[in-house]
Amino acid sequence: MWSANCAGYAPREPLPLLKELARVVKPGGSVIIIAWSSQQLLPGYPVLEAHLNATSSGIAPFVEGTAPELHFPLMMGWFRRAGMEEVTVRTFVGDVCAPLYGEMRSALAALIEMRWVDVEAELSEGDWAEYQRLCLVESPDFILDLADYYAFYTYSMFRGRVVG
Repeated sequence: MWSANCAGYAPREPLPLLKELARVVKPGGSVIIIAWSSQQLLPGYPVLEAHLNATSSGIAPFVEGTAPELHFPLMMGWFRRAGMEEVTVRTFVGDVCAPLYGEMRSALAALIEMRWVDVEAELSEGDWAEYQRLCLVESPDFILDLADYYAFYTYSMFRGRVVG
């Protein structure tokens, strides 16, 4: 068994990486890749969150002009083209709800800060003001302080069996 935790997604051309993983895994073994796939972090503000997700930071690491076949939800095809069989995918949901304390609160605050970095120029004046009001830790209206706060995030896991 070998595991690596990488920040970001696979290289622009993922097939060589998957072929190499399939080459070094024992026949009958599995190659498993797990990737962050979505989140809902701003309960009560779906339009603001949609606008934030439509910014260049919100869609990162994807950029305009990226070939659709390189979008990671199509990874099942990459596994098959790398010669693997019994390719499957499952998505797992993590739930977070109030009250938030300690490490969980700190982690969510860091996630919100990291998720939509440098987005001011891409938002309307109103959206930017609302973002600052809800998403800055020092704000009296910081969203993580809501008594009924609930959020979720998803990870998608792709698995392929190495032929052998």
